[in-house]
Amino acid sequence: MPKAIAYHRHQQGNKVRIIGLFVAVGCALLAVSPSLGKPAAKPAPRPAPPVLQCGRDAFVPAKLPASAVETTPSGLRFQTIKPGTGGKPTLRDYTLVGYKGSLTNGTVFDQNERTPFPVAGVVPGFSEALQKMQKGGVYRICIPAALGYGADSPAPTIPANSVLRFEVSLLDYATPEQIEASRQSGQPAE
Repeated sequence: MPKAIAYHRHQQGNKVRIIGLFVAVGCALLAVSPSLGKPAAKPAPRPAPPVLQCGRDAFVPAKLPASAVETTPSGLRFQTIKPGTGGKPTLRDYTLVGYKGSLTNGTVFDQNERTPFPVAGVVPGFSEALQKMQKGGVYRICIPAALGYGADSPAPTIPANSVLRFEVSLLDYATPEQIEASRQSGQPAE
């Protein structure tokens, strides 16, 4: 036993036995696996998501009432043009929207002034955006291909791997319970 440990054992009693045991076990582990004594390697940095090429006119300058463009962790880009009021739809709700969808070159592939959509029944990027909207608001969104149709082409007007741009007005939304209650009462959902 080294003199330093023997000296401390004499001075400290049982405390040194415990410390000596930790030192002995630590030395044994380092002998078996030298990497244990080294700091853990930092994980490789994740590459930054690609900047979406949404086109120059995809968003308006941030000024009242328009907000700055927000990029969500998924890569969706979202801008509030006119704020809405109240709560926001959830994944299980149904929405009534007006929208215009276009490609990055400006080609309009679809539009409708007033159409219902289940929040969970549209492409993931549109669904994510709907859940950020408030009734009466107007929004611009840019959906990366991975959150849109991806490698699929749902129509000749939307090529595979297309970035999708939308201007959306959330006219209204309702829960399934509100819709069922309105069906039973014969009144429109509120």
